[in-house]
Amino acid sequence: MISVLVVDDSAVIRRLVTDVLSSDPGIQVVGTAANGKIALEKIERLNPDLITLDVEMPVLDGVSTVRQLRRTRPKLPVIMFSTLTSVGADATLAALAAGASDYVTKPANAGSFAESLTSVREQLLPRIHALCAKPLRRVLAPKPAPTKRPIAAPAQLEPIRAVVIASSTGGPEALRTVLTNLPGSLPVPVLVVQHMPPVFTDMLAKRIDSSSQLRVAEAKNGEPLQPGRVYIAPGDQHLEVTRVAGQLRTKLHDGPKENHCRPAADVLFRSASSTYGGGVLGVVLTGMGQDGKRGSEALVAGGARVIVQDEQTSVVWGMPGVVAEAGLAEAVLPIGEVANYITAHVTRRGVAPAAEVSTWN
Repeated sequence: MISVLVVDDSAVIRRLVTDVLSSDPGIQVVGTAANGKIALEKIERLNPDLITLDVEMPVLDGVSTVRQLRRTRPKLPVIMFSTLTSVGADATLAALAAGASDYVTKPANAGSFAESLTSVREQLLPRIHALCAKPLRRVLAPKPAPTKRPIAAPAQLEPIRAVVIASSTGGPEALRTVLTNLPGSLPVPVLVVQHMPPVFTDMLAKRIDSSSQLRVAEAKNGEPLQPGRVYIAPGDQHLEVTRVAGQLRTKLHDGPKENHCRPAADVLFRSASSTYGGGVLGVVLTGMGQDGKRGSEALVAGGARVIVQDEQTSVVWGMPGVVAEAGLAEAVLPIGEVANYITAHVTRRGVAPAAEVSTWN
């Protein structure tokens, strides 16, 4: 059983979340709390496997609660509850930066209680199971330790003309780590799909842009792709690369969801493969599910390269894990080494021989 502590100042939301969690036979609600101060006291006594935490609360808000919690329990999974507003998005991103694991959005007030239950259930239950999953894969099919090889940019491969990145659970902080460590002189565009709703993607872009040498912004439809620019797919819109009058541009649309996602990494990766051929570097970072796997297959089939974040530094090793285990990744890297790898391969200069990456045989 996964034990959960539900923290929210609203009695209605506490009841809603408790009802949703109680419907899952693998989850047990061991307590509730109306603010962060009470929650911190109950965590010590109840020792839950995971907590759901409201962003805006009296006495001690969600962001402050996460900061205090991480001093004593750095690995306890925390799922934030946020509103779909710019204030809620900014506070949620601050909580993720402070160490929260993931977030879900509160249902709109206009919906019925049954609709709210469905919305929360669809968002919350998969996240809880993903964050609390046991590593059965190691028991059932142990893998050999990855071998080490120096980072180098093989001369026989097509030069990289674009970088495409996919991320989900844990992605905002993983993206910040990667994008703020890339040089402002990066000679190619970077396109990103992060599974987030509208408003959140714009706030994420602005947060990363404030500390990155690259120019980071939410993508707009029809923009020409320029080197040193990062284009983040807006929430609820697919992002593609398209050729218009000989020039490569962004294309946004609200086509069908893929992997239950819009934006979806598979959509971006396929379009990048179609337009750039082998001149793409695909990067799959932390996230649950399989989005990015089929797109990675298209990239590799077209002669492009794909790398993924390793399990140890991923919040959830779903998306990068399925790509690595399908044999599509040429390197499996800690998050702190991803930017260095991208820079080395895009500039084709390589790095010092001492630098190494893990690769699956």
